[in-house]
Amino acid sequence: MSEKTNKKLRLGLPKGSLQESTFALLAKAGWKISSSSRSYIPRTDDPELELRLIRAQEISRYVEHGFLDAGLTGADWIAENDSDVQVVAEIAYSKATTNPARWVLAVPNDSTIKSVKDLQGKRVATELVEATRRWLKKNGVTAEVEFSWGATEVKAPELVDAIVELTETGSSLKANNLRIVDELVRSFPQLIANKKSWKDSWKKQKVETLAMMLKGALQAEEKVGLKMNIARAKLDALLTQLPALRNPTISTLSKADWVAVETIIDEKIVREIIPQLKAAGAEGIIEYPLNKVIY
Repeated sequence: MSEKTNKKLRLGLPKGSLQESTFALLAKAGWKISSSSRSYIPRTDDPELELRLIRAQEISRYVEHGFLDAGLTGADWIAENDSDVQVVAEIAYSKATTNPARWVLAVPNDSTIKSVKDLQGKRVATELVEATRRWLKKNGVTAEVEFSWGATEVKAPELVDAIVELTETGSSLKANNLRIVDELVRSFPQLIANKKSWKDSWKKQKVETLAMMLKGALQAEEKVGLKMNIARAKLDALLTQLPALRNPTISTLSKADWVAVETIIDEKIVREIIPQLKAAGAEGIIEYPLNKVIY
C-alpha cells in the first residue's frame, strides 16, 4: 500500500433529509457510497476517506473540535453553532430541487400575525433558536423562542403562536395549514474543514479535490454535450447564427471538406438549438449527459 493510501480524511456527511441527495452527488463526483439504514459509518470505494453520518445540525461542531477533518453542512448550522471552521466551498445542492433551503416564519392560515412586528410578546418554536433570536432583535421584537425537538409544524396554534421552520418548496407547511409570513435565512450546504486539518498539506489537497469534483458534478447537472458533423463551408455561418456554441472543439473528419463540432450548452435550450443545427446543415447530431464540468 502506498503512503498516500495510508492517509485518511474523516468526512462528515449529513444524515436525514439531505442524505440521499448527498450520496447521489458524491456518486456523480466519482465516489461510490453505500450504507445500511442503521449504519452511521458508510462504506466508500476511496480508501483515503473515512465517512461518518451525523445530523447536519451537529457537523460543524464536530469539525471545529477535530472529530471530523471535514464535513458537509448548511451555512445556517455553521452560523447557529458559531463554529470556528474553514469554509472551503459552497456546494449548492438541496434535498429535492436546486433551490436553497429557507428558514421561514410560518403561522396558521387563520392567524392574525401578518409580519414580524406582530410577534411582540408571542411564542415561537424552532430548531434554529439563536438565528431566530438575532432576527427578532434586529427587528426590535421581543418574543419567547423555544427549541423544538421535531414535528414543529404541528405545534401551532395549540402550543405556540408561530414557528420558524426549514423548507424547500413550502409543501409541508401548506399540508399543515400554515402560511409563510417572512423569510429569515437562505442556506446551501458548505464544505468545511477543521482549521488544524486545513494546515496539513495532504488533507487540504484532499478536501480541495472533493470541492472541485463536487462543484464539477453540480455544474454538469444543467448542461449537456452536443456532437455533430457539418460541411466546412457551412461552419462559419453555423457559429455566427448560434452564439451559444462559443469555443467549440472542431475536428477534421476523413472527408476533408467536413468537420466535427463538439460543445457544451445549457440543457434548457437544447430543444431550441437542435432544430437550428439541423436547418444549418448539421448531421449526426448527438446529445449526451455530463457527469462533471470543471472550469
